[in-house]
Amino acid sequence: MLHIGCHLSASKGFAAMGREALKINADTFQFFTRNPRGGAAKEIDEADVKALLQIVQANAFAPLLAHAPYTLNVCSAKEETRTFARSIFKDDLERMEYLPGSYYNFHPGSHVGQGVDVGCDFIVEMLNAFITPQQSTTVLLETMAGKGSEIGRSFEELQNILEKVEQQEKVGICLDTCHVLDGGYDIVNRLEEVLEKFDKVIGLKKLRAVHLNDSMYGLESHKDRHAKIGEGAIGLEAISRIICHPVLKTLPFYLETPNDVQGYGEEIQLLRGIFQRESEGK
Repeated sequence: MLHIGCHLSASKGFAAMGREALKINADTFQFFTRNPRGGAAKEIDEADVKALLQIVQANAFAPLLAHAPYTLNVCSAKEETRTFARSIFKDDLERMEYLPGSYYNFHPGSHVGQGVDVGCDFIVEMLNAFITPQQSTTVLLETMAGKGSEIGRSFEELQNILEKVEQQEKVGICLDTCHVLDGGYDIVNRLEEVLEKFDKVIGLKKLRAVHLNDSMYGLESHKDRHAKIGEGAIGLEAISRIICHPVLKTLPFYLETPNDVQGYGEEIQLLRGIFQRESEGK
């Protein structure tokens, strides 16, 4: 079974996102925990959350994926920015326990000239300060395209963080198809080699989710510009191999393509059809 969803707006509430997902034949979804370009978060409506959990359970959803705001940069050179990031991270993890068993994804951040090692140390410090053995949420670091001083452009950089986290069972990786291609990993022509590299450096057991996007610019562009499925440098054929790959097909996929909800629904229908035909050997 292909577990696939898309990014939905949380502005109308949790249950509304669940109902919207069902309308487009999704069985999971991603949402921002708060304003993606700011820091404000809406107050939790427990009745609304309960209604979503009923939808999730009744329809066998894959784990929901919450995305941290883009303003979270704990490896900034500015102390006030790091303090702000830590406060958001701590608050988000506490709020995530209203949605037990979900994923919380964040961009590792940019070291802005301090160097990768310094940036990674700041990230590790935050993870070890706030991830607890009691939480049900799994925290995911996202693979990045390598713009500027972004951390996470290579599997080695991500492993440099993961290996130092105390609560190992509470952390993993979200692989973004656009980002890894833009970062220099040829998932179009060398998917097997890329997965072997990931396994050697990080371990496939740490791969928990996939952001499924096409790429506007392509291999080693370091641009991070998403394209609709089949309309970019990855292409439909390669994306089909990704969703049907034995290592990847059991993971949840989350679309972040430049679409409205109707467009997401069309992509989900397309991908489900491809997956079904492949499963039936047609």
